[in-house]
Amino acid sequence: MIVKKSILVLAVALLSFPITASAHRLDEYLQATTIGLSDHSITLHLRLTPGVDVADSVIRQIDQNGDGDLSIAEQQAYVSHVEQTLAFSVNGQPLPLSAETMTFPSLPAMKSGAGTIDIQFITKMDFKKGDYTLAYNNRGAGPDTVWLVNSLTPKIPDICIIQQKRSENQSHYELHFLTGEPCK
Repeated sequence: MIVKKSILVLAVALLSFPITASAHRLDEYLQATTIGLSDHSITLHLRLTPGVDVADSVIRQIDQNGDGDLSIAEQQAYVSHVEQTLAFSVNGQPLPLSAETMTFPSLPAMKSGAGTIDIQFITKMDFKKGDYTLAYNNRGAGPDTVWLVNSLTPKIPDICIIQQKRSENQSHYELHFLTGEPCK
């Protein structure tokens, strides 16, 4: 009876401690991408969040001179590096990406696993009435990288998402959509 009572007291004690939730595992570099379609452009919005265990490695990739400060030039170089790891096409035709905005968190935020690098790329494209397949491939960062990708619901009523396909790890994504007719 004493053993059962001790186990019950221990269980209650353990449950009384607060449990904190984490947005992702500590040992991964999360690369979450949303794709936005409009009638004149496509936007790729990347949110890159290194977990605590990989943050120092990511910071070293960005902070090339090792001074503990992420200069604008180092940030731009890292955005260029990220851009080079992306392949993006519509109907088999590669499309150029242009970095439109970038925001880098503080180093303490990154080291705590709470800092997200926010990059928005855009490519100009005028869609005519038709059937399109967008392909996105993210070859970024290494074995600790995890990917998430999704398309936003278009705000334009005549762009209709038909189907989304993802590789198992979501580093490759295809979006089939139609333009020029109201969605049914």
